Amino acid sequence: MNSFDYRDSNPRSSRVAALAGAGLIAALALTGCSAGQISQTSSQESDVDGNAAVINNVALRDVRIQAQQNTDFLPPGATVDLVLVVVNQSPDVADKLVGVTTDIGKVTVTGDATVPAGGTLFVGTPNSLNRKAADSAAAVEAANFAKATVALSKPITNGPNYNFTFNFEKAGSVSLLVPISAPESPPLEAGSAARP
Repeated sequence: MNSFDYRDSNPRSSRVAALAGAGLIAALALTGCSAGQISQTSSQESDVDGNAAVINNVALRDVRIQAQQNTDFLPPGATVDLVLVVVNQSPDVADKLVGVTTDIGKVTVTGDATVPAGGTLFVGTPNSLNRKAADSAAAVEAANFAKATVALSKPITNGPNYNFTFNFEKAGSVSLLVPISAPESPPLEAGSAARP
């Protein structure tokens, strides 16, 4: 016959062991919930509208077509701006943007398209860069300014990206897909109110 002696059992230690076991299971369950998850910020892009590419020592940043689209598409015959920032990562060798080609039209580059050694070439004035900021950058480092326009031979619309090839004198050529971005609207004057 089995007899039970209540003095041999310790109800407090049983409860502590049960609570510790439950706590361990809860901790493992919570840890397992996030296993294999990718955080939202791990794949976020910087606050820049355009595309980017690097070829040898030349980095293209914030590359985009800047145009106001008021209809379903921008028609052939229209002229749009191509804007980008080119950074020369070589500390001692200058380069030059010698041409840009695309199948949507003829690209014309005007101004000094030289990318100084360790400096920057601003093509157009991207939304994220106003002229005052560009002038400040030019005062700190070697910088040149140019303009690029595209005389459209095909209709284009916001949404798809368009293939452009950038040719540099020393770095060579690089192709990338370029989106359309609306130009930044001018700031309201002090004391003026927006009209509906």
